[in-house]
Amino acid sequence: MTDPTTTDEDALRPLPEDGKPAGGLGRLLGAVMGDLRAVDGALYAAVAATPTPTLDRTLRHLSHAADHSKISFAIAAALALGGKRPRRAAFAGVGAIAVASASANLLGKRLVRRARPDREAARVTVDRHVPMPTSASFPSGHTASAVAFATAVGVVLPPAAVPLGALASAVGYSRIHTGVHYPGDVAAGAVLGIASAAAALAAAAAAATPSERTQALLAAARSWPRIGIGAAVRQ
Repeated sequence: MTDPTTTDEDALRPLPEDGKPAGGLGRLLGAVMGDLRAVDGALYAAVAATPTPTLDRTLRHLSHAADHSKISFAIAAALALGGKRPRRAAFAGVGAIAVASASANLLGKRLVRRARPDREAARVTVDRHVPMPTSASFPSGHTASAVAFATAVGVVLPPAAVPLGALASAVGYSRIHTGVHYPGDVAAGAVLGIASAAAALAAAAAAATPSERTQALLAAARSWPRIGIGAAVRQ
């Protein structure tokens, strides 16, 4: 009986570790991503199939009003008239919008290039329709900007955090309700918005001028207990 032969190709082929076939991790990740896409599509279809005639017009108007962050900029303008702290909150919010918009449109959408949902196939009622954007679907730029604004303003002006957070959530959901985004796009936009707000706030803190820091130190020094030199000498 002859021994089995070994070709060069067999000798160079890596042996699977622990009995697992090579590339198993990649296949597992692919399967997980496929499952997540299936869940994402099912949630989108469920929203599309749920009749909500009372909400349809309101959410359609909200989604349209959030185009180009018009709502956030209007709120920022109102805050800018309210004093020093609201003015700082407004500037922080606008800066966060700039970071979120650039990250979503110049990076996220160009890297992922996810196609928009098929609104007709999902039978999204015409009463919900807003113009379907031509850009990629992932992530939701509307959501990223709204969440970034709400987060940044809420950090500087805490009383505004809850109402602005609720508004940002409504904007995000309106993008699903009107059929222009999958839920996963909106979730990714929310995460991007929080990260953008953190980046904008950190940049603003780092850019504080020395004079501003000096004024803060002087203000703190004025609050310290004062000891008169003359009194100290007499003691």
